[in-house]
Amino acid sequence: MPEVRHAGIQYCSENNSGVNIMSYRTTAEEQRRILKRYRKMKRRKIIIRRAAATAAAAAGAGLLFFCGMEFFRAGGSLIGMTSRSGEKYETFSSLSGRTEETEQQTGSGQAEEEKKNASQPDDWNLVLVNPWNEIPEGYEVNLTQLKNNQAIDTRCYPQLQRMMDDCRAAGLNPLICASYRTMEKQQELFEDKKQRVIAEGCPENEAEEEAAKTVALPGTSEHQLGLAVDIVDMEYQRLDTAQENTPVQRWLMKNSWKYGFVLRYPTEKSEITGIIYEPWHYRYVGQAAAKEMYRKNLCLEEYLAQQKNLS
Repeated sequence: MPEVRHAGIQYCSENNSGVNIMSYRTTAEEQRRILKRYRKMKRRKIIIRRAAATAAAAAGAGLLFFCGMEFFRAGGSLIGMTSRSGEKYETFSSLSGRTEETEQQTGSGQAEEEKKNASQPDDWNLVLVNPWNEIPEGYEVNLTQLKNNQAIDTRCYPQLQRMMDDCRAAGLNPLICASYRTMEKQQELFEDKKQRVIAEGCPENEAEEEAAKTVALPGTSEHQLGLAVDIVDMEYQRLDTAQENTPVQRWLMKNSWKYGFVLRYPTEKSEITGIIYEPWHYRYVGQAAAKEMYRKNLCLEEYLAQQKNLS
């Protein structure tokens, strides 16, 4: 019988609500698989960043030389030349804030990139974000503010409101404890987790890896899309697997697809999604996709693969 790890109970609060909990009630084999994928992704990012930095430095040097030659030909001077960076404005319509470098398409890296792009749909409601697919460059979010400092993409707000109203009409008490998150907020949660694992005795050079078991790396959290919400029963506000037994979750698991939402990380799908079972995390995918996923018991990755094969 495989080993099962049990960690401290997670509560639905501002500090840890909606975090991708990877260390409670999951088999050691699942942990090894997910950690192996994380390490592979981390190594690839380091290689990409180094290659991009080298290319940028070479390109910058070449451009500076060319500009200098043209300037001198025109009788000008390079003294006092400065660069100007754009200003960042905070508005309700916000950008994802990604600054990740583009992967160099060579060798196996190109094959991986093609695989990722092939699975990425054009429809806004089906954008795939997981440990291997980061938020698309320049992804834009238009938000509708909810209660308790929550927010969601305006395009799916009516369906969310209708789902919550119907759940309450059934005599239940659903509570949204996490929703849209900025890149900065996700980074803050990740850094906070890193500091906590270090305080618990984890070596600093292993802290990032350890933190990634329970908090999604910035740029890979569905909460940054504005299409995901964590919903708990007001009578049981804990982010653990016992959440599935609450009246609210039983109702949502049976009915959320009618409103275009699906339980994003179902049980026994963690090897595909990269995230362990989370019986509180719901993602908007649209009513047509939600109906198909519910009927065939598919996660989003499986649904998109099926759609690609049909096209």
